[in-house]
Amino acid sequence: MIDLTRLRNLSVDEQVALLFVALFGLLALTSIAVALRAITRDDEDRFEREMQLRRDLRAVWLGAAVFWVSWIAGPLGATLTFSVFSFLALREFITLAHTRRGDHRSLIMAFFIVLPLQYLIVGLQRFDLFTVFIPVYVFLAIPVVSALAGDPHRFLERNAKIQWGIMVCVFGLSHAPALLLLDLPRFDGKGAFLLFFLVIVVAAGQIAQELASRRLRRRPTVRQIDRSFSWRAWGLGLLFAAMVGAALFWITPVKPGTAALMAVLAAGCGTLGDLVMRALKKDAGVRYWGNRSSITGAVGLLDRVAPLCFAAPVFFHAVRWYF
Repeated sequence: MIDLTRLRNLSVDEQVALLFVALFGLLALTSIAVALRAITRDDEDRFEREMQLRRDLRAVWLGAAVFWVSWIAGPLGATLTFSVFSFLALREFITLAHTRRGDHRSLIMAFFIVLPLQYLIVGLQRFDLFTVFIPVYVFLAIPVVSALAGDPHRFLERNAKIQWGIMVCVFGLSHAPALLLLDLPRFDGKGAFLLFFLVIVVAAGQIAQELASRRLRRRPTVRQIDRSFSWRAWGLGLLFAAMVGAALFWITPVKPGTAALMAVLAAGCGTLGDLVMRALKKDAGVRYWGNRSSITGAVGLLDRVAPLCFAAPVFFHAVRWYF
């Protein structure tokens, strides 16, 4: 039995070291098992599913690495790290969005004004402004800047794509480092644990949903977007995420039941957000955002952070409102 009282009495550095040992050890064992399983698979459909699972595992590895970098670098370094991720993800999204010359001013504004300001606001912990800066001020400014370019061709569609890219890649992802800066009762200096909790439960729900969809063999709910998505598999993914969240309650400032509910909320938003991004990929005519790595340069980063982009804002505000 794990002595939770002793775990809570450990120093923050000791708790982090214990988490790293457990997390990376588990990921290493899981990756080995998946690799061995893939070797024995000859069926093409099953091979495709194995590739999907391996991509999900890479997303977990990325999330674990982000947690490590966030902890080592501190709140300022984590904010800068996520701003780089946002830049690469937005670059990848916009490259596949078929923009025109008339959008150049709006894109310059998005990359070199909006993105730095959003993360600057995060670093200053101005959370009231942080939550409305992009949805209100930027969303009104982008079409104005586009209109001044004098190109009315498919004006609404072009601006909607830019706004959506900013919303997902900048606004959504910027909530992850904001977790590090939350001032919670009896939880000083432990914001990285909330980020860790978020990344793990979202990844756990996504992987569990993928595995459940293989076994259930149910008719897909949205066949034209994702042949593996079904409500039953989604529910099983949330159940597993709830179990993982409850097991990790000791690294959060809440009790096991509340931690399970928070995990369900985060995992549900993450998996549904991934479904939305799959729909966007279908519309763009690509299977993965990294299909054109020679063009985008980000090599599929958006595939890996998309669930987090949807889960982080909801999780952040749920935690903030709860306290």
